[in-house]
Amino acid sequence: MPSTSIKKSEYDPANRVLSVWFVASGKRYDFEEVPPETYEAFRSAFVKGRFFNDHIRGHFRYRRIAD
Repeated sequence: MPSTSIKKSEYDPANRVLSVWFVASGKRYDFEEVPPETYEAFRSAFVKGRFFNDHIRGHFRYRRIAD
């Protein structure tokens, strides 16, 4: 199901970095040390925004990536 809050996501398994682009701001954030299992659960989640808020936001270090 498409997300109303998350525009796009990518995962780099070698570096365990989850990149997330948000619909409202268009900004990209990289979340560090995200386990592959967490990414797979996020990818499979019916409501990605809820999964993100419950299991990723506030659980992993992140940085905003400049445009």
